[in-house]
Amino acid sequence: MFIESRRYALATLAALALSVASPGHAQVAAGDLAAAAANDRAADMKAMLAKGADPNAVDANGEPLLIVAARSGSAGVVDVLIAAKANLNARNPFGDTALGIAALKGSVPVVKALLAAGADVNAGAWPPITYAATGGNDEIVTLLLAKGAPIDAQSPNHTTALMMAAREGKYSTAVLLIDKGADVNVRNDAGLTALAFAQRNNDKDLAAKLAAKGAK
Repeated sequence: MFIESRRYALATLAALALSVASPGHAQVAAGDLAAAAANDRAADMKAMLAKGADPNAVDANGEPLLIVAARSGSAGVVDVLIAAKANLNARNPFGDTALGIAALKGSVPVVKALLAAGADVNAGAWPPITYAATGGNDEIVTLLLAKGAPIDAQSPNHTTALMMAAREGKYSTAVLLIDKGADVNVRNDAGLTALAFAQRNNDKDLAAKLAAKGAK
């Protein structure tokens, strides 16, 4: 998948010092924070925060703890970090937010928690709705739309959620987006449309659905 392929191509960014601290926060081992976030050790995270750890600390790859937790589906830690006032829209070095990563990974509980806390539904280099469509998660697409996510939000190369659903063969997600009014004729930087992706996949049913909506 071309989205994930860029995720850790640069993952060996200059490592942080073994201790993470910011003004007003106690030093806590970065590895301990990251491990707690990745393994949903909510009690451990809560204890470290109580000792003064920064809820906005980042791991050795520059990922904020909230994104580390979202990537692993660590719903308990996400709740703890939200309660500690972590920046809901903080980005990793690739421009992703916790909501975007949770949408990509299909973690409904994490997506619901972030949305309830007020996370920006359209923040990130790749909008969360494009990530949800990539994984074919209709529930997350619906949740994002209900919170006002732009249905035709575009990635840096002007790819939309509908294009990603078509590209990845996620028929029900593509139909959901079409029925909700997605623009069927948007072209990305390569000149491709959702119809082009459906045709590449020999998805005749989706191609017919798109054509019926005026796709060219």
